Amino acid sequence: MSQANDGKELSRTVLGVAYDRIPLRTRVVMPGDDLDEIIREYAVDHVAEGDLLFVTEKIVAITQGRSYAVDDIEPRRLATLLSRYVTKTPYGIGLGMPETMEMALRECGTPRILFAAAVSAVTKVFGRKGDFYRIAGDKARAIDGPTSGTIPPYNHAVVLGPLKPREVAFHVRSLVPAGVDVAVVDINDIGGNILGSTLDREGEERLVAILRDNPLGQGHQSTPMGIVRPA
Repeated sequence: MSQANDGKELSRTVLGVAYDRIPLRTRVVMPGDDLDEIIREYAVDHVAEGDLLFVTEKIVAITQGRSYAVDDIEPRRLATLLSRYVTKTPYGIGLGMPETMEMALRECGTPRILFAAAVSAVTKVFGRKGDFYRIAGDKARAIDGPTSGTIPPYNHAVVLGPLKPREVAFHVRSLVPAGVDVAVVDINDIGGNILGSTLDREGEERLVAILRDNPLGQGHQSTPMGIVRPA
């Protein structure tokens, strides 16, 4: 359980406090799987009082039925046009393909996406980045598209962000031993944020710093959950 993913470390020090980050390896979570069963099978026996269990937004969304085969998504012309202006990174396609942009239009609404794109186009001229997602919001930011490093069958799927992540975090806390906090996270190799948790604001900010280097990895690791434990 405690083996680090390639290129990652099992520990990290934040504000002078050392934390262990323990990846939890699972089978591939599929549509129709029950999140409660996944938590009971792979997490419950490994967490203890004082730990924090963090769960990726992707497996929460998949168990909520929010994964869509790319071939089943028909992008409108606007989605194809807007996707051409999205900056692509080595860490994920984001909204840089017509199918993921189409899902962003559906999730966030066309007016909001158009406004975000317009503001971003202006502010990029002045060297400012990130305004698109700041305006489009967490729903747009959490959309995952397929990449060559994505574990099958999600290398041919678009996964939306999870519904009610804060409520999910509190529900999962009821499944684990007392004294364990829970967070639903959207973390990748260029940063991340907490979508919902049982922590306060300060605790969430600390957790982002602890997970900043993405200890769960970005591709085929099959470690969609992890434990943060004071060392």
